[in-house]
Amino acid sequence: MDMGSLPGLDVDLLRSFALIAEEGSFTRAAERVGRTQSAISLQVKRLEEIVGHRVFVRGKGGIVQLTPQGRNLLGRAKELVSLNDDIVGSFRAQPAQTEVRLGLPEDYSGLDVPDMLARFAKVCPGTVVEVFGAPSCALVPLLKAGELDLMVCEDGVEPRRWPFVELWRGRLHWITSEHHTAHLGDPLPLSLSPGNCPWRPAWLEECQWRGAALRALESAGRRYKIISTSPNLASQQATVLAGLAVMVSTLPRLPAGLRACGTAEGLPELPETRALLLKAREPRQPLTNLMADHLAATFAAFASHDGARPSSG
Repeated sequence: MDMGSLPGLDVDLLRSFALIAEEGSFTRAAERVGRTQSAISLQVKRLEEIVGHRVFVRGKGGIVQLTPQGRNLLGRAKELVSLNDDIVGSFRAQPAQTEVRLGLPEDYSGLDVPDMLARFAKVCPGTVVEVFGAPSCALVPLLKAGELDLMVCEDGVEPRRWPFVELWRGRLHWITSEHHTAHLGDPLPLSLSPGNCPWRPAWLEECQWRGAALRALESAGRRYKIISTSPNLASQQATVLAGLAVMVSTLPRLPAGLRACGTAEGLPELPETRALLLKAREPRQPLTNLMADHLAATFAAFASHDGARPSSG
């Protein structure tokens, strides 16, 4: 027989055939696919016409059994049904991605976010980038809830056993005003994150930067007084600009009027911190990976200005 003249197999026929074989009953198979028993019987008759053989016989007690030809067909029928479902499912699983939801904390004030977004727009014109700006710990619940495609966060606030990529590693710095001398105060006036931050993950005993600052001062025997708390970096910077306190932050780009200070001015050295990149559990693609690449390049530039170490991958 000419190959081109062979009739095609209908996947719905094969699906019903496989269900009847599994259930051993036309009636139960009909219930599973939401059809009448007579409709299922017609499907089997059509399938037998296509393959040229009977595929079922009635056994003892009225149980439906496969013929030898039916047994030969069953394995291949299941393969075709599975292949059909895989193909259709892959196209229906997700709509085409036209936006990226990015969680970006204030903690890395040296990032050139406008430049990053401009470069991304050239690669993916027409894409909408929705940036959620908040402290790292406030972004974590959004990621876990599937409301972000990816996010940057500081080391330690990432959910447990959640995969991440290290983007950047560098030292924290004391920040003071260029025009005031709060850093010389005794006790040292501080503007920090609140100790009772409502977003702090349950697995953290304290805000990472706040804890690092207080431990460094206590180890050095330096007296201090917390005069202002805010989870918002801009609020802390305003307090420092007014000459009321010092704060801790990353570098390199600080608002005009602020500068870093350190051991030469009597303040203890602060530890390193890291910036981590986290993706959603099931990230929408391909834009999520493209944005991740742009973030990596942006943090590499951040590291080159700060003298810190970019991630090795």
